[in-house]
Amino acid sequence: MKRFTLNAAAAAAACLFASSAWAAATIVIVNGDPANVGFNDPTVVAPVGGNAGTTLGVQRLNAFQAAANKWGATLTSTTPIRVLATWEALTCTATSAVLGSAGATEIFHDFDGAPQAGAWFGKAQTAKLTGSDPDSSVADIRARFNINLGKSNCLAGSPFYLGLDANHGTAVDLVTVLTHEFGHGLGFQTYTNGSTGAQLGGVPSVWDFYLKDSTTNKLWKDMTDPERAASSLKSGKLVWTGPIANSYVGTVLQQGAPALTLISPASIAGSMLVGSASFGPALSSPGRTGEIMPVVDTAPNLGLACGPLSALNAAAVNGKIALVDRGACAFTIKAKALQDAGAIGMIVADNVPGSPPPGLGGSDPSVTIPAVRISQDDGIALKAALAKRTRLHSNVFANLGVNLALRAGADAAGRLQMFAPNPYQPGSSVSHFDVSAFPNLLMEPAINNDLTHEVTPPFDLSFPLLRDVGW
Repeated sequence: MKRFTLNAAAAAAACLFASSAWAAATIVIVNGDPANVGFNDPTVVAPVGGNAGTTLGVQRLNAFQAAANKWGATLTSTTPIRVLATWEALTCTATSAVLGSAGATEIFHDFDGAPQAGAWFGKAQTAKLTGSDPDSSVADIRARFNINLGKSNCLAGSPFYLGLDANHGTAVDLVTVLTHEFGHGLGFQTYTNGSTGAQLGGVPSVWDFYLKDSTTNKLWKDMTDPERAASSLKSGKLVWTGPIANSYVGTVLQQGAPALTLISPASIAGSMLVGSASFGPALSSPGRTGEIMPVVDTAPNLGLACGPLSALNAAAVNGKIALVDRGACAFTIKAKALQDAGAIGMIVADNVPGSPPPGLGGSDPSVTIPAVRISQDDGIALKAALAKRTRLHSNVFANLGVNLALRAGADAAGRLQMFAPNPYQPGSSVSHFDVSAFPNLLMEPAINNDLTHEVTPPFDLSFPLLRDVGW
């Protein structure tokens, strides 16, 4: 059996603080905080949301135990799973923050009982599969959480909610964050470097046996390093092939996915990823079908639609789906200008690289046309097709709506899509579900406000994926 250490061992002063046993598994929280800090903070607080603790430290511990209870009641292992946890000052600013992190302390391959030869497994899963702790001197999972969250210099006004009832309002639900991070420590991640494509020690993770690039039809375990690095940037094309998780796609994910579907000419037919708008009507089926017409106006408007269009341009987009550039004014202003000109929909081409395209923010109840954002690359491609329209007299037609042939977060083959943005996001890319999933899933890269504390269908797909890799 080969072993690799990912994190440093626990401090000698760390002590066991609360453990619980269930029929399925035992998860132990190891308190690594010094006196009067983190779990040991004696600040008196009132009970909140089912958390009966009367000090800040005890309430934090109770939240940790609630997340441990959820996974403990779901997993099957005869070997206790130990989580070394501390509260620390993590990276943050007044408007953003690292909430926390967790991961396996060690990984192992080619041990007796491994369901896949030549593959890395995290320590907790190795113990489950072998029936014993492969290294009793080290905890299975290392967890760190942001002790400053909610302060003026650390995501001001958004502290952790320590209640156990998910009634967090505008605060950050700690139990949800913990359940997410424990998922990573249990094996919801690859140990391959997605940015470079390099496998750790030349050995693929068990994760890589189920991760496929649908454009090359190759699994990550079979790719070269450059192929994996390129694959990690293919939003919508990096998919999960595990049969257990994919068998629940139809149970959990919503029928229909937002899409810009190019209909003609045949040479460009296909779908583009879109970011939906927070204003205007929701995308629907059958949606809006029409000819795409670019906004090409005189200075200072150009293709920005930040004010009333010229008579000529207004006539060109009337009854059409208008393509505009991002920049110079709010998305709602663009939408209203196009709506006033008679456009039936708006496509905003991003002005910076990146995929998948984010949504369009803003609010204006007077906007009545649907709107989406496409990536800069897709915008360039669409403009090129529109330029050919003039020369070849081949108009571009598309549908702006919901593709009912897809589930939100899965590809046309019903395979879960994994998070593969461009540019690469360290700590997030590859080892999460894609953000297109709806309802939102626990193991997406962002903690969404509508998440429950569940990890199983019909609410979530986290545990089915872990079952694919051997849990």
